[in-house]
Amino acid sequence: MLNWDTRVTKLLNIKYPIIQGGLAYLAYAELAAAVSNAGGLGQITAMSLDSPKDLRNEIKKVRELTSNPFGVNFAIGQHGRPFSHMLDVAIEENVPVISMTGGNPAPIFEQLKGVNCKKLVLVAARRQAEKAEELGADAVMVVGQEGGGHLGKNDTGTFVLIPQVVDSVSIPVIASGGIGDGRGLMAALSLGAEGIEMGTRFIATKECVHANQVYKEALVKGTENDTVVIKRTLGAPARAIANQWTEKILEKEREHAGYEELKEYISGMANKNYIYNGNMNDGFAWAGQVMGLIRDIPSVQELMTRIINEGEKIRTTWGN
Repeated sequence: MLNWDTRVTKLLNIKYPIIQGGLAYLAYAELAAAVSNAGGLGQITAMSLDSPKDLRNEIKKVRELTSNPFGVNFAIGQHGRPFSHMLDVAIEENVPVISMTGGNPAPIFEQLKGVNCKKLVLVAARRQAEKAEELGADAVMVVGQEGGGHLGKNDTGTFVLIPQVVDSVSIPVIASGGIGDGRGLMAALSLGAEGIEMGTRFIATKECVHANQVYKEALVKGTENDTVVIKRTLGAPARAIANQWTEKILEKEREHAGYEELKEYISGMANKNYIYNGNMNDGFAWAGQVMGLIRDIPSVQELMTRIINEGEKIRTTWGN
C-alpha cells in the first residue's frame, strides 16, 4: 500500500485525498458516511434540507454511521434562501469541515470567525481562488467546465484551470470536473492538485439512496455528449443530462427569457421530479461529462478501492 498523504489528507484528517461533492438533494447521511468510512471525505448538503432541525438530525445520523471526519456543504446560489440559521447548526454541532459552493462566500467566512473548522470553497476561476484564499479558505476546490451542476462562466477545462490555480495560491488545490477513476486522480495530482472532488461519479453508487434508479442508469448508459449547459443567460451556467426538459429551457433561453419565466423549469421541484421520481422528460438532473466514463453502480467502498488500486498501478509504472 503506497502513501497517499497530501496537504489535503492532513488538513481534513482523511486517508485518501478524495472528496464527495455537495450534490443538491442527494448528499445525505448514507452517502456521506459511506465515503468517509471508505477513507475519503463525505459531505451532506445543508440547503437542500427544509429546516435547521432537519440539518441537525442529518448531522447526528452521519455521526451514528461513521466516526470519521465529514463535511457540510452550503450551496449559496443567486436566488438561494437565507443560510445563516442553517450555518448556526453546523457550528453548534462542531462539524469538522464546511464547504461553500456558488455565490459570494464572504458572509459565511464572517459567521465562521473564531470557529474551529476547515473551510473549503468551490471556485471556477483563478481570481475566485485568490479571493477565497484572501477570505481565509483552507483549500479551494477548482471545477473545470466538464463538471456537473454549477460551473464557471468561462468554458475553461480542468486541465488548464488546475495548474493556473496551483500557480496562483499557496493553499491546497482540489481538482473537480471530469474525474471519475484512478487515472483522473493521478492526472489531478500531476497537475499540482493535492486531492480530487467527485460529484456525478458518487451518484452512481449504491449508497446514493435518494437517487432514482432511472437517474443512475442514465449516468451509466449515457456519454459525455448526453449533457448540456443550461442557465448561461442567467449568468449561472450548469451542466445537466440532455432531455426534453433541458431543451425547453434552452429554447426559452434562446428567446431571451428572464429568471421569472425560467424559474419553474429550473426549480428544485423540477430537479427532484427527475432525480427522485425518475420522470426523465418531466424534470432535469445534474451530470458532468464524466458520465462518459461511468460503466456501473458499485458500492462506495468498491469504487474507492478501485480508484486507489488504479492510482497505485499508475504510480508503480511511474517508478514512484
